[in-house]
Amino acid sequence: MTKLNETDWKEKYEKEHKLRQEAENEMVLIKGITVTNSPELRVANNEINDLKNKIADLEEAVKSKDYFKDPDYQYLVDENRRLESERNELLTDNKKLAAQVEDKMDQLRKSGM
Repeated sequence: MTKLNETDWKEKYEKEHKLRQEAENEMVLIKGITVTNSPELRVANNEINDLKNKIADLEEAVKSKDYFKDPDYQYLVDENRRLESERNELLTDNKKLAAQVEDKMDQLRKSGM
């Protein structure tokens, strides 16, 4: 009887082992098909690559552009310098006028008005 049980056990083991190997092989195939070759994933990967290329192109364009030579930039720099100079002149004139007003007020006070 032990001989019969032993052969039954071996047959069951071999059958179970074969089924487990088949299931593992199916899982490997399914994972390979769905994860790496799904149409959605291929489309997404293509879109990601396109976006990466666009980013690289834009970064290159930004690096190659010399904003300091751009006429608009140069105009703004010149205008800024002109306005700053005008402001400094106004501040100086304002101080001179304030001093003149103060002198006139002192003269009027001294004269009795």
